[in-house]
Amino acid sequence: MYKLTHYTENEQELVIDFMKANSFAIITGFGSAYPVATQIPLEVEEKEGKLFLSGHIMKKTDHHIAFEANENVLVIFNGAHCYVSASWYANPQTASTWNYMTVHAKGKIKFTDEEGTYEAIKAVTNKYEGTETIAAFNNMPKEYTMQHIKAIIGFTIEVEILENVFKLSQNKTDKEKINIIEKLRERNKNDDDIQIANEIEKRLI
Repeated sequence: MYKLTHYTENEQELVIDFMKANSFAIITGFGSAYPVATQIPLEVEEKEGKLFLSGHIMKKTDHHIAFEANENVLVIFNGAHCYVSASWYANPQTASTWNYMTVHAKGKIKFTDEEGTYEAIKAVTNKYEGTETIAAFNNMPKEYTMQHIKAIIGFTIEVEILENVFKLSQNKTDKEKINIIEKLRERNKNDDDIQIANEIEKRLI
């Protein structure tokens, strides 16, 4: 991780809010020959001063096998990112860059029993589907759920190390930041341009 003090967000609640807003995260671990990874939706919860991540994965995949063999995992939460041209600076004869927001959470993964897996699937389905639609968890046949649950396993990760990079032109002057904001909004290539512009604006002194 490209860690510099001025690119680090020190307000823990802002970091956790970011994780919740970008919870389709990448879990990586140690495989037998190469690192392994999978991207899945996660629940981010604070309990008794600790931070926990939970979800479920398919059994007997390369990542499941790797996580069983080595419980130490890295979870990456990625947010908005965009190219920033040096032509927007007071001195354009310098390097252009990339602004971005990311959080790395390190901890140990613990797999649940079948009941825990059931609850993990129910939680994520209820979160995104709700409880009143035809596809709601409670409307699925119990036989269907129990049949598929045999191929899935739930897990919880207690976060031990939490690091972030919120690289938002903090090393530039306020005048340059204002110009970067204007240029990003003018370019508006995608939603990321607008999100990064808004994040820079929030931090203007």
